[in-house]
Amino acid sequence: MKIVAKKKLWKYLFWLGPFLITVGLTAGLISEQWGLIPLVFLIAGIVISGLGIIWQSYQSNWWNRRSTQAGTNALVATLAILAILGLINFLGTRYHLRADLTEAQLFTLAPQSRELVRVLPQPVKVWVFDINQNPQDRELLENYQRQSSKFKYEYIDPQARPGLAEKFGVKDYGEVYLESGDKRQLVQTINENERLSEIRLTSRLQQLTNSTTAKVYLLQGHGERQLSPGKDAISQAVQGLGDKNFTTSPLNLGETSKVPQDAAVVIVAGPKRGLFEGEVKALQDYLNRGGNLLLMIDPNTDPKLNSLLQEWGVRLDNRLAVDVSGESVVGLGPAAPLVTEYGQHPITKDFGNGNSFYPIARPLEISSVPGVQATPLLRTKPYPSSWAESDLQSEKLEFNADKDLKGPLTLGVALTRKQTPKSTSTPQVSPTPSPLPSPTTQNKTSPTPSPSPKTPQALPSPTTQSKASPTPPTSPASPAPPTPPASPAPPSPPSPAVSSQTATESRLVVLGNSDFATDGLFQQQLNGDVFLNSVTWLSQQDRQPLSIRPKEPKNRRITLTTTQANLLILSSLLVLPLIGIAIAVLIWWKRR
Repeated sequence: MKIVAKKKLWKYLFWLGPFLITVGLTAGLISEQWGLIPLVFLIAGIVISGLGIIWQSYQSNWWNRRSTQAGTNALVATLAILAILGLINFLGTRYHLRADLTEAQLFTLAPQSRELVRVLPQPVKVWVFDINQNPQDRELLENYQRQSSKFKYEYIDPQARPGLAEKFGVKDYGEVYLESGDKRQLVQTINENERLSEIRLTSRLQQLTNSTTAKVYLLQGHGERQLSPGKDAISQAVQGLGDKNFTTSPLNLGETSKVPQDAAVVIVAGPKRGLFEGEVKALQDYLNRGGNLLLMIDPNTDPKLNSLLQEWGVRLDNRLAVDVSGESVVGLGPAAPLVTEYGQHPITKDFGNGNSFYPIARPLEISSVPGVQATPLLRTKPYPSSWAESDLQSEKLEFNADKDLKGPLTLGVALTRKQTPKSTSTPQVSPTPSPLPSPTTQNKTSPTPSPSPKTPQALPSPTTQSKASPTPPTSPASPAPPTPPASPAPPSPPSPAVSSQTATESRLVVLGNSDFATDGLFQQQLNGDVFLNSVTWLSQQDRQPLSIRPKEPKNRRITLTTTQANLLILSSLLVLPLIGIAIAVLIWWKRR
């Protein structure tokens, strides 16, 4: 009897384990502090419960039962499967493994995009100002985000967060912006017909993260618009260029003989006096070496740029652009043409039928020039709403068929010119060793002044190094030291010779007005966009710096002729069923 009572005592004693576990959990959860007392209760309860289970199994021979072994095996297998699934889920969350099985890799970023995102120097965020989240756009942004933790994106409703939309200057739904530090840049405007482009996003990402900024020079010294705040100044336009990541500096060509090499764009804003011939020549040379120039020329001025404009097929009309259609709308009189018609060009492609106005503007005449592509940007309304007035002294503006020009008038034009720097046709001269290589003047300059006529003959070919060695026999007429460097020189100079053969593009924008960009008018309607977009296009930032081909699914559709389609219909609806019926009848006949 004592042994039975002792067993029951041990049995009840082991119930103390769950009790202590409950006490420990209760104390920890209520106090929200897992200190010494809750841990002591928990550990003691777990130890007592474990000992109770071991003792109970020993007394009842529970482990040797077949049902216990089967249940234990099932429990261990279940726990193992759960552990494996949990481990797979953890690895899948921590390490992304995706396989793009499409032939054209439609859902995989280009190597250039992946490399650019992986080496981001600082965090970058994409802001999509749109209500609807397109799955295709979201998948592309997630592909970028998988490459680096520094790349983030967020969809914003402009109506719900108007302050943020105003900060970025959002004008319509679907605008996508990139932000890195204090730099912001518009990527594109997405809609149902145009989805987010990897090419544009990677291009803008490279421009935004690039430490170098485009340098814009504004010509001064001829009565141009003042850059600092003041009357008729363009300080707001200069500030806008700074917000677009441009660096601006004044330029006086009377002090420097040429345009600086780092000039991405040169702006001539409303000169009141004519330029010197040397200054015009400096601008022409700048354009000839692939430069970009913005001219804003007001009426009643002669900047002496006719020779430059003639090369591009542009002539400044001395008459005044008159527009009577917007007199009541703008409130500036008929001498402030209201423009709502824009050319098909990157500068104006997003303008639609928006308004921009140009107080006291002059029309432009465009003529065709070989090698120059011209696109009118700003056009006034047709006659009788607008015309070019020749009588600038008359207070009453009336159209005179003998002197005036009927509208529509062109107030702005964008021009491009592909040009190859001049180089000699013979390959002997281009790689001549020179401490200051110049593709256009290498046939006139030589490292040795005295034997310059003989040196080109002494180096007959830069590509055949076997002929470069016989140069010493011709060296008696010249000092010996200059000639030995000529033999190792041929391998290095071909690179400038090759680069001189590549075609560069010069860009020119001519506007018949500069008042539209002055303080107060710059922020009105689309005036500021015309100026900023012109400078952005001139800086050639729209040119894709990375060679990323657009990915398109391969067309695997089969085009059938009428005969082939009829044959397919007959074979699928008639021939194949008849074959099946015939086989069934044959099998039935054999088993009959």
